[in-house]
Amino acid sequence: MSSEPSAAPAPRDPALLGQTLVVIGGSAGIGLATARHARAEGADVIITGRNADRLRTAAREVDAVSTASFDAHDAAQVARFFQELSGPVDHVLVTAGGPSYGRLLDLDAERARRAISDHMVVALEVARHCVDTVRPGGTLLLLGGTGARRVRAGLGIAPAVTAAMPAFTAGLALELAPIRVNLIAAGFVDTPLSARLLGEELDARREKLRETLPIGRVVGPADVAALAVHLMTNTALTGATYDIDGGQQLTD
Repeated sequence: MSSEPSAAPAPRDPALLGQTLVVIGGSAGIGLATARHARAEGADVIITGRNADRLRTAAREVDAVSTASFDAHDAAQVARFFQELSGPVDHVLVTAGGPSYGRLLDLDAERARRAISDHMVVALEVARHCVDTVRPGGTLLLLGGTGARRVRAGLGIAPAVTAAMPAFTAGLALELAPIRVNLIAAGFVDTPLSARLLGEELDARREKLRETLPIGRVVGPADVAALAVHLMTNTALTGATYDIDGGQQLTD
């Protein structure tokens, strides 16, 4: 039996060195975690958000090359942002928007439109600008969820949007090719958004997940960020949906 020490792994170049990532909704949560991870892999990052103060704090943390404060639901502001970019980029992540719950019959027309636009319409407006902005082989990453796949009372329009997102993503992948388009479908992720939605029930939800998830812990923003960076770097992946929920769908 040889007693010679094994060779140390060869150092590797950062996976995103020389590339640029735009995060639409990058001042907190999954967006900020992805910007942080991408920066560690050598990418230049551009982050956007609605809250200018929070955006400045996030930009300092990840050493962003630039920021832009605007409402991603405003198509004109989205268009202006992409028109004012100084050059092409390699990856765009859209995290803006959140789930909308409640009885379907309690939704008026405006609330229903907003519930749909939180994901699909915002993503479509961003996709229009990716055609002329993202380099061939780059990525558009969308963020969805897994929690509304099982229809239950009180989930409102969320199951319909959840069901539509994979087909929507695949269609964009065909139309934007050779730009790659993928959907990250997350379960519960321990973010500030989750804290706002759950309020005083947050700690109980965390504890239940620790007890029931096959991974034995709660999924955090860094877990989703690692998947996002993998989808940016693996150039064989497009038009698909990638679940990340710690096995939550197996236990709910």
